[in-house]
Amino acid sequence: MSALTAPSPVLDYTADLLWRLAEADVARALAEDVGAGDLTAALVPAGKIARARILAREAAIICGAPWAEAALRQAAPGAQWKWLVAEGQRCQPDQAVLELTGPARGLLTAERTVLNFLQLLSAVATRTADYVAAIAEVSGTSAKVCARVVDTRKTLPGLRLAQKYAVHCGGGWNHRIGLYDAVLIKENHIAAAGGVTEVLAQVRATASVAAAARFIEIEVETLAQLEEALQAGATMVLLDNMDLPTLRDAVRINAGRAILEVSGGVNMGTVREIAATGVDRISIGALTKDVKAVDFSMRFLDL
Repeated sequence: MSALTAPSPVLDYTADLLWRLAEADVARALAEDVGAGDLTAALVPAGKIARARILAREAAIICGAPWAEAALRQAAPGAQWKWLVAEGQRCQPDQAVLELTGPARGLLTAERTVLNFLQLLSAVATRTADYVAAIAEVSGTSAKVCARVVDTRKTLPGLRLAQKYAVHCGGGWNHRIGLYDAVLIKENHIAAAGGVTEVLAQVRATASVAAAARFIEIEVETLAQLEEALQAGATMVLLDNMDLPTLRDAVRINAGRAILEVSGGVNMGTVREIAATGVDRISIGALTKDVKAVDFSMRFLDL
């Protein structure tokens, strides 16, 4: 593995940041769901107070509490809640994870938005945790060092920060947030710029780009491109769709000079062997782009 320092996590997930993210995401979600008003909830007597529980129908890492709470604040003012399973902790099938008390109309209006965020973000966190666990005891060069599981930009439009938070909650690491905070030079950039050496030189010559980027990474598809990138001073290299023998050769050629990241062909059946090659990071689009939602339901009590 590389002796270089990997890029730090993109975001500092403070309570204030999560509150602001959740309030904005939930406002959009409720606007598309409620519109001018909840016609069905209006059939419930005004002023009626209800108690409810949210149940997890399957094992999962709980994630999304700030979004669930924002939905309750916005759609059910006056509601109170108690988490029975803390954010980032694992729940079991049919376990109650959240208790609610508040206006029945508001709880009914908030129900789907609360569940939508919980099912998506818990799914991302759970899948991430599964990948992290799969490589927890694997290392190419040291028993104490493992590759990091990293996300990508393959997220649901408008929910990138929420999903990246869920990756963090599951024990993974964030890659760049978008096109504005880091440089990732890919195949088409290399072709347009005239080659690996040329595009890396262009980055260094463009002061505004170099100053704004948290890191500069270049994607390579062959060992020859890797050697050229290292000769040109690359400090972070993405190894794209390489088989295991080629990855081992890449680690040997690199000899700790650059941070090596792997992408392509990563799944639960391959990630352990990939980590064992000695690479530093494994980026996995499946963490966020094709997640199967965790099954949650809300049940009213004492009605």
